[in-house]
Amino acid sequence: MKGLLRLMLLLALLLGLVLTPRAVAAPGVCVGPVCADEITRSAKHHWQLRLRLSDQQGHRERLVVDCRNGQVSPQDGAVDRGYAAAVARRACRLAESSG
Repeated sequence: MKGLLRLMLLLALLLGLVLTPRAVAAPGVCVGPVCADEITRSAKHHWQLRLRLSDQQGHRERLVVDCRNGQVSPQDGAVDRGYAAAVARRACRLAESSG
């Protein structure tokens, strides 16, 4: 009886881990309503970061930032560029401090 109870408990735990949605994970960097995740450094240019941005309205886009001068590309997009630039600056500072 105890063995069956343990097996059922283990199965419930495993199902809970498998069926947990990925959306519960915390984003990488947020400023105001805009968050960035999937932050990667360019292999060719060490001063460039690539970010995936999203806002609370559901807009999503990819962004490249030049950490030398803070310029973001593309300059126009669905996500507000003021917040996007702030997220980019913060990601650059974090990448710089981590080496």
